[in-house]
Amino acid sequence: MSEKPLRFAVVGLGMGQAHCHDINDARGAELVAVCDLVPERVEAMTKAYGCRGTTDFAEILAAPDIDVVNIATPSGMHAEHTIAALRAGKHVICEKPPEVTVAKVDSMIAAQRETGKKLMIIFQSRFEPLYRRLRQTIQDGRLGRLIGVHATVHWYREQSYFTCPGMWKGTWALDGGGSLANQGVHTVDLIQWLCGPVVEVYGKYGVYAHDIEAEDKTVAVLEFANGALGTLTSTTALYPGMDTELIVHGERGTIHCQAGLRMWRIRGETPEAEAEEERQMMELYGPGDKPAGSVSSDPFAFATRGHLAQVEDMVQAIREDREPYITAESTRHTVEILNAIYQSARDGRPVRLG
Repeated sequence: MSEKPLRFAVVGLGMGQAHCHDINDARGAELVAVCDLVPERVEAMTKAYGCRGTTDFAEILAAPDIDVVNIATPSGMHAEHTIAALRAGKHVICEKPPEVTVAKVDSMIAAQRETGKKLMIIFQSRFEPLYRRLRQTIQDGRLGRLIGVHATVHWYREQSYFTCPGMWKGTWALDGGGSLANQGVHTVDLIQWLCGPVVEVYGKYGVYAHDIEAEDKTVAVLEFANGALGTLTSTTALYPGMDTELIVHGERGTIHCQAGLRMWRIRGETPEAEAEEERQMMELYGPGDKPAGSVSSDPFAFATRGHLAQVEDMVQAIREDREPYITAESTRHTVEILNAIYQSARDGRPVRLG
């Protein structure tokens, strides 16, 4: 007999709408409840998925039939909501970033350890087959000593994205920043996961094309513990928006990703062997036909189903009593990097980490 599905609730129905969609499609999961302060959002999701809804978070915490709570509220409220859910006996999947300060992330980690419940953070790029292959290639030493790690997040958001009623994006307290903390955070997480910890940053930021509290353009130089140097730029002011780009190069080769794989060239025994490996990698991971929308210009366009993979991993983690693939501990350094870049820009000097 198959195991009963685990019962999920989603709290926060902005980005949480994507969570509802993926829970509904995930193996071993069932969406039983949704929660948001806006009644119209609740009504729309209950009609779409046949679940119950509420505007009262306390009802979610008290419900005995909810196993997992997906937190998709403003970033600066993640710790509050996550800790409450963990202490109510629920497992938690929390949207990125885990929180806007390292201290708040630490409070989430402490609550998870105290309760023994599972806590997963949404960073769906880690589930991408291309990036998993890239990480293994780096760990196997095939690129040799890493030399450079270079990422650009050149996206675009209309002013209306920041000013619609109830919007918290682009604020320091609830978003933790602007283009770097919100749009760029996936890439910050990706580069530290792929290439190891960052030990020093030097950053600059400014507001150029929006009326917002935080930044819409950030530039940073990074030094990695392995000696590699990196550059990172993020913006929501590049019209009409471009796909995120990542280049990693080492002594023995270069890998370039942008909307899929663009280059995979690692020194081999012969030029022909190098070219054949690249051909195989391009066949597996190369750019394909893109959907009409892209997150570079549309915050609700998703080219992959990474959330679904994370939901299914949480189901298996609970059933097998193991850690989920992306723990809060593994994302703490991501927030540390964000905070350090902003601090560097404010102080006008490099900031050491760790």
